[in-house]
Amino acid sequence: MLPYSELSLSAQTAYAQLLDAGLAADHHRSVADLKGSFASKVSKGKTYWYYQYVEPSGKLRQVYVGPDNEAVRALREKKGGRNAPAGPGALARLARSAAALGCAEILPRHARVLARLSEYGFFRAGGVLVGTHAFLAFGNMLGVRWTDSDRTQDVDFAHAGKSLSIALPGTIPVNTDAAIKSLEMGFLPTSSLTSEAGATYLNPREPDFRLDFLTTRHRDREKIYSHPQLGVSMQPLPFMEYSLEDVQQAVLFSGDTVVLANVPSPARYALHKLIVYGERKGSFATKSAKDLKQAGLLLLRLKQLRPSDIAEAWRDLVGRGPGWRSRGRAGADALSKQFPELNVKRLLADPASRGIRKVPKKAVVRARRATK
Repeated sequence: MLPYSELSLSAQTAYAQLLDAGLAADHHRSVADLKGSFASKVSKGKTYWYYQYVEPSGKLRQVYVGPDNEAVRALREKKGGRNAPAGPGALARLARSAAALGCAEILPRHARVLARLSEYGFFRAGGVLVGTHAFLAFGNMLGVRWTDSDRTQDVDFAHAGKSLSIALPGTIPVNTDAAIKSLEMGFLPTSSLTSEAGATYLNPREPDFRLDFLTTRHRDREKIYSHPQLGVSMQPLPFMEYSLEDVQQAVLFSGDTVVLANVPSPARYALHKLIVYGERKGSFATKSAKDLKQAGLLLLRLKQLRPSDIAEAWRDLVGRGPGWRSRGRAGADALSKQFPELNVKRLLADPASRGIRKVPKKAVVRARRATK
């Protein structure tokens, strides 16, 4: 018996319609009443689309629209058409329909946090939703509902920070701290060892309800990074850049609240869990078990639907250097014991044994520096 249930065709269609409507509504809010045009950018062989326009001040702006997929192509074709995107009421009806058909919702207070950060432009500025909420979104994206999924109280966000390899805009100013305070939910930033604001917001009355902000780790190692454009401190983590490449979009919803957010590629998210598995020890054993479970569930579904995504993501991982390979294989060995049905050894065969060309050295030099 599979550890998830497949959503009905009606539920999958309802989610697809909600995503399409969410993209259209978001695009409409971005460029309403502005003259502009679409522009593309190619990063690592993948095409990403932006809408560029000139502000009244004369400054050129670019708004990230999304990767080159059917939904974004439809938006480009609709530009200048008569069909207006769905408004909040229509989005709410689509969300309620998707939920009634079996798509997973998130908790209302989590949706409230996501909606407020979205209103302030956090996701437009390159912010990415990671952690268990991204995992829940993957279920709807891949047409399944996870059984016995973890309803964590943490809400995790990430941004590429100093990294220049991520194809999302990183210069749009956003006051994330002000957005969190405007919620009036009692969140306070923790203090780091240097008395500066930490990368976590806690609610003293509900210590389990926390907001974590993460970024990629560079030569300064563990030092908290104060992001100048986002207005928030972020905790650097090793190997984080891997899961922040090939970012995709998903809709998350609760009741009438619908939020369009950036999320990692499901394949990269799963394999990133294998990389960090060996880094977690002692008191982090429970977290390690959850990481392996999420990785296994995603790979099981991707093996059915998109095995090429797994192959491409693994090829990139093992091409980044011996440290990446050893950690990835350690996680894969542990995963094979928990998910024998995956046949992990065959699924994650080394590129050389599968006739797959390794990633060129120049493409991974930045990743290697981050992990030395």
